[in-house]
Amino acid sequence: MEIYETQAEIATRKNWLLSLVVITLVAFGTLVLLQGLSLAFVPFLFQVSMEDMMSLVSGNYDIPNGRMALLFTQGIGSGLGFWVATWIIIRFLEKANLNWAKQRARVSSKNLALVTAMTVGGMLFNGLLMYWNSQMVLPEFLSGVEQWMREMETQLMELTVFLTDFQSIPELLTGILVIGVFAGVGEELFFRGLIQPKMQVYFRSPHWGIWVTAFIFSAIHAQFFGFLPRLFLGALFGYLYHYTGSLFYPILGHILNNALTLLLVYGSNQGFIDLDVQATDTVSYPAALVGFLVLILGFLYFKKVNRGKDEKLDQSV
Repeated sequence: MEIYETQAEIATRKNWLLSLVVITLVAFGTLVLLQGLSLAFVPFLFQVSMEDMMSLVSGNYDIPNGRMALLFTQGIGSGLGFWVATWIIIRFLEKANLNWAKQRARVSSKNLALVTAMTVGGMLFNGLLMYWNSQMVLPEFLSGVEQWMREMETQLMELTVFLTDFQSIPELLTGILVIGVFAGVGEELFFRGLIQPKMQVYFRSPHWGIWVTAFIFSAIHAQFFGFLPRLFLGALFGYLYHYTGSLFYPILGHILNNALTLLLVYGSNQGFIDLDVQATDTVSYPAALVGFLVLILGFLYFKKVNRGKDEKLDQSV
C-alpha cells in the first residue's frame, strides 16, 4: 500500500543498480555537506573550537558545551540530512509523488493508539533482543573481527552515554528534538518513504522489500551488537507503512521509541526510576513476554482494521 508514484526512467526496475548508486551518492553527499555546514557554526553557537570537536569525537568528553555541540551537528548532519536528501531525490531526480493528502487522510485515532501500544510493546520485547545480540560470539577463526566489533561497540556506547547524560531540562528537550523528532522524521522519510517501495519493486515482494530495507537501516548505524533490535524496529516501522500507506505511523513510532527511551534514561540518571535502559547484560523475561504479547496482538488487530481501507480512502480523496 506504499505510496510512491513516479514515471522517471531511473526509478524503473531495470535500472535498480543505477538508482541505488545515485541514491547512495546523493545521500552521502548531502549528509557530508550538512555535517560540514553545522561544524562551521559550532564555534559561534557553542564556543567549541574545531580542535575541541575532534577531541570530542576521539573520546574526550570534558569539553564545555560539548554535548550540545554534538547534538547540534548530529541533528543537522544526520536528522535533517536524511530529510533533505530524500527531498532532493524525490523532487529532482525521480520526480515522484508521495501524495501527502492521501497519507493524511489515512491517519485515524484508532491507528495512532495502536501504534503507540505496539511501540511500547516493541520496546519491552527489544530488551530481550538486545540481550541476545550482546551475547553473540563469533567462531574462533573470527576472534579478531569480534574483538574489533566489541571495541567499536564500546566506543559508540561511550558516545551514546555521553550524548544522553542530560544535565538539565533544556538538554533533555534538545535531545528529544534531535534524536527523537529529527531522526524519526528524516530516517523514516528516507528508508520507509524512499528505499522501501523501491526494494519491494526490485524484489517483487512486499515482505522482502520491508526486511531488506530494515537490514540496510540497521546496518548503517554500525552497531554490531545492537543490530537485531534495530532490524526488528525497522521491520515493524516498515509494516506500519505497508498496511496503511501513510508514513505518519512509522514516523510516530520512531519518534515515540526514541523519545521514550531518552525520557527513561533521563529518569534513571536523575534517580527518578531504578532502571538502566542502556544495560545489555541483563534482561527481564516477564517484561519481554508482556511486550511481545502487546506487540503481536496489537499488530494483528492493526493489520485487520487496515485491510482494504486504502481503496475506500482513495475514492474519497
